[in-house]
Order: sequence, then C-alpha cells, then structure tokens
Amino acid sequence: MPRPPNVLFILSDQHNAKVLGHVGHPDVHTPNLDRLAAEGVRFPNAITQNPICTPSRVSWLSGQYAHNHGYYSLNGANPGGLPTILGHFRRAGYRTAAVGKIHCPEHWVEDDADFFRESVECSIGGSPEYHAFLRAKGLEPGHRADARFRHIANAGLDGCPSPLDYENLPDGWAARQAVEFMQACADEGRPFFAHVSFHGPHGAYRPAKRFWDLYDESRLALPPNADYALEGKSPALRNMVRYFKEGSWIVHEPRTYEAARLRKLHGYLGMVSMIDHAVGELLDGLRRAGLEEDTIVVYSTDHGEYACEHGILEKAPGICADAVTRIPMMWRWPGRFAAGHVAPELVETVDLTATVCRLAGLEPLQTSDGLDIAHLLRGKGGAVRRLGVTEFAWSKSVRKGNFRYVYYQPEIFAAEYPDGFGELYDLASDPWEMKNLWFDPAHAAKVEELKGDLLDWLVATTRPRTVHPHIRFGGPQAVTRYHNTTNADGKVHADHLRDLITREHWTRNYL
Repeated sequence: MPRPPNVLFILSDQHNAKVLGHVGHPDVHTPNLDRLAAEGVRFPNAITQNPICTPSRVSWLSGQYAHNHGYYSLNGANPGGLPTILGHFRRAGYRTAAVGKIHCPEHWVEDDADFFRESVECSIGGSPEYHAFLRAKGLEPGHRADARFRHIANAGLDGCPSPLDYENLPDGWAARQAVEFMQACADEGRPFFAHVSFHGPHGAYRPAKRFWDLYDESRLALPPNADYALEGKSPALRNMVRYFKEGSWIVHEPRTYEAARLRKLHGYLGMVSMIDHAVGELLDGLRRAGLEEDTIVVYSTDHGEYACEHGILEKAPGICADAVTRIPMMWRWPGRFAAGHVAPELVETVDLTATVCRLAGLEPLQTSDGLDIAHLLRGKGGAVRRLGVTEFAWSKSVRKGNFRYVYYQPEIFAAEYPDGFGELYDLASDPWEMKNLWFDPAHAAKVEELKGDLLDWLVATTRPRTVHPHIRFGGPQAVTRYHNTTNADGKVHADHLRDLITREHWTRNYL
C-alpha cells in the first residue's frame, strides 16, 4: 500500500505577491522561495478570501467562504462544529501540528493539533513556550516596536533592525519547533499534517540585522504606483495616504514621509528575506529527515500588503487593491507535480482543503466550498472557476479574467459619492491599478456584468441551514436532526441545492 503523503502547509502573514525574486522584483532576495517555485507549481492568480488575518485563516483551514463561516474580524468565539483540515487529517491517522502565528477563533485549531506551539500572542493560551525560551536566555520579546516608542500609534511601521538575532525571533523559533515535530514523525513512521504560520513579513518591520543588512536603502526601487494623483481612488485609501504623509507614526530620523517610507520598505524586504530563510530551514529539515519525496509542501500567505504601492505602507484598506487581494501560492511534491509549471488559472484559498484531501486519498470535507486543483498541479490546463472573490462584510473584490471589480455597499461612501462608488481595473493595460474605470461610460457594461456575476456567486455559494423540501444525505460527515440533514457545522452545501433542481418540478417552487 502506498505511503500516505505528509503535508507541510506554510503560511506567512502579509506577503505581497509581487515581492518575490522569481516574479521579477528588482530588489528582494528570496532564494528559497524561488527554488520552491522552480521545483513545484506556482499560481500567479491566486486570490485570498479575506484581506485580514483571522477571516482569511478560517477560510484556509476550513475551506469555507467568509460569507459562510461568518468571520470578518480578528479572533472570535469558537465556530462550533466547523471542522478544520487538521482535524480531518487527524481523524484519518495523521499527526497534526500548528506552529507559529495561528490567529484563529478560540480553541478551534488548538483542539485539532497534537502539537501546538504559538510564537505570537494571538490565541487563547498565548505563547508560553516561546516566552519561556526567551526568559531562559535572559531576553525580552523584540519583534514589536521599540519600547521607547510604544506610546506612538503604528510606530512599528518605521523600519529598523531588530535587537534580537533571527534564532531568537518568533519565526526562527517556530521554524525549529516545526522541524523537530517533523523529525519526530519520521522517527515514529507516522504521516503528518503540519501547519507552520510565520509572523512575518507583517509589521513591525524589524527583521534580524543580517536580513536588514541585505538591502541598501539608497538603492531601493519604489513601485511604479508609489506617487500619482489617486484620482478616482477609494476615499478610504486616500484618507490612509493622508495619514501616512502627515507622519505621526514616524519615530526615526530623518522624520520625513519620503525617508520613512524607504525605511519601511527596507524593513519589509528584510522581513520577506527572513521568512524566505525560515522556509529554507523547513525544506532542509524535510530533506535531513528523509521526507522530501513524501511531503506535499504548500507556501502562501493570508493576504497581501501595499508595500508602498499607492502611497500606502501597510495593508489597509484591504479590499481596494490587487496588492492585497492577490497572493503568492506555490505547491511542491517531487516527482508528482510538474516542476517549474506556472498555472495561470484563477484559484482561491478555499481550494487547499479539497486538493490536499484528493492528493492524500481522503474523503473531501463536505463543509468545504473549495475545488480540487490537482490537475493544475500535474501541469494540465483547464479553468477551475470563473471568479476569484475577496470579501469584507460590506464590500467585495471580484477578479474575472483581466478585470478586477470592487463592489461597495452604497452607504459606505454616501457622503463623498451620493450617486454611488465602485472600482474597476483592467489589469492587462493597468497592472498597477492607477486608473479606476468604474466612472467611465465605456466600461458601464463591464461594471454591470461583474456586479451580476457577484450576485450570482453569492446566491450560488451560500450555505443554508434548512431548505424545503428536506435534503437527506448520508455518510460520516452528515448529521440528521428533526427531519433535516446537515454537515457538522449545521449547514448544507450548495451542491445539494443543485440536486433539488433536478428532482420533480415542484421542488423549484421553494428555491
């Protein structure tokens, strides 16, 4: 019987998809991620489901769209019955680990992990093991903003080297913890699903000095859309640019916006290189343990960030830009995936669950909205979906072909735009999104087309708790209570509604 594959799912926090050596960034050093892309399959049109941490992570680990799992904020109560991909693999005999910055609802991931080590205080239990490690060395956490500047809001945006060495920073510690877990699984002969989530390149932008020193600030290239008129841009984006230019967040000299944004970019690139190094440690750990050929490796991030695009230094406002909604995504399985293949098809973060289940020979999670992209990993073509959607509660970003459309509930910007506001970009002619076509009469039909596509998508993907007539299905993931059958989260997959359409004609009366 073939050995079941291990899964190493690596997630960074806030990695702009353009900031990678192999996609042509002029300055960044990412040798390990470049090697991963060369040895595996990369997806240049991967879309995140949500532009902030917790909702995106819930989508990654459950396979559900944000409008189905309902999380749009940081943290939150346990989602009560919604399975995680870790728990699904654990029930299949895998050992499971969650290491690093987990940042999910209370005791959701913790309860499904055999090995749980958090490096940044985002879960209920915090990070006691990491803090004990620092105390034993007589050190204090140094990944946040300098203590001298903690009274200044967003001081961590102003880049500088960390006082801690890489080995003592959260991501260096997390990489070692994950390697030890994978080696232990190799020693025991047990398959594993390891979720390793790094804090970087999210701010504070304070990489270890050896990664800061990779860059010369005077030679850094700002993105082409760092300085332009912002005509037709979101009021939220323009307000953030004004905030950054006002400079109350700046703590180092020279205290000008122009100098500080270069320090931020310097720190961000250093953080990306530090995460690249941590990824290299994980890949080296797999090789030393003799697990390289037996392990599916996935690298991605929860969402992107501006990295000085549009004059913005962080990730907010997140729905406005391709810089945030599009993310890096790479998969590697030596001898099984098409090495060096670039798959241009639209994929989404929810597709992780369906795909790793297929590759491991497990039943798919019926609570997942994701699709199987295994054929793309083998180098074959064929569109998986027409749309890639990123959601906030009252705004949605829709990617379709070369166009990206942003829908805003009219009340959001009613004061500035009483007749409505939206965004439309043609990424083929305007890849840096400097010309909003939403107001252009020549593109009115495209706006209406994408608005209709969004409505159809929302209706077709929403999971109800009950429908009439009753839906019945079986299997270990089904729960039947008082005439109604649902999945473990108490909801029904949209595919079952499609089945109702094919039944007797009268059933359509209630859909």
